[in-house]
Amino acid sequence: MRFFRRRPEGPIEDWQPRLYAILIGLVLIVVYVIAFIVKNSDRVKIDFVLFATHTSLIWLIILLLAIGFLGGVLLSQLYRRRGRSGGAKEHRGADG
Repeated sequence: MRFFRRRPEGPIEDWQPRLYAILIGLVLIVVYVIAFIVKNSDRVKIDFVLFATHTSLIWLIILLLAIGFLGGVLLSQLYRRRGRSGGAKEHRGADG
């Protein structure tokens, strides 16, 4: 079994530009994420129904992203289950 990919055949000039493009892209993404965190480090008050708290804006953004992600996963699972049961009924009705 080989776990390592072989270097593409041909001169080094064929794959070096792609490597540098990927590295530059990763560095730009890291710089953007750091700037995003720094710009959103202001403290904000979050008022929940039963309590209130102060936190950095970036944590509020991360919390909302997590809630949105979990909500999307749950809704897709509900839609998938509903689609399966509804599809089975339609399929049986067409046969019989």
